[in-house]
Amino acid sequence: MPEGPITTIIRKKLTAALAPVRLEVEDDSGRHAGHHHEGGVDGHAGGESHFNVTVVSAAFEGQGRLQRQRTVNGLLREELEGPVHALSIRALTPAEADGA
Repeated sequence: MPEGPITTIIRKKLTAALAPVRLEVEDDSGRHAGHHHEGGVDGHAGGESHFNVTVVSAAFEGQGRLQRQRTVNGLLREELEGPVHALSIRALTPAEADGA
């Protein structure tokens, strides 16, 4: 199944900024269809409103969990202000990913 436009944007932004050794972007919108959100109900058929992201990057070295979350949220600020209602982030260093 081809990626949707929001998934592609998320992948491109995170790749450009973090040069990840692993990046997984999962559109989880299907599990949330019809849920109520501020400003209305998420009912668009195309989904792309809820995502699970796993990003493994050396850029996270020396950063705590909260700073990593802030980094990813900052990179995707525009999407979070628009079509993306929920973003679950798993941000790891390569060493952490090898041990996980």
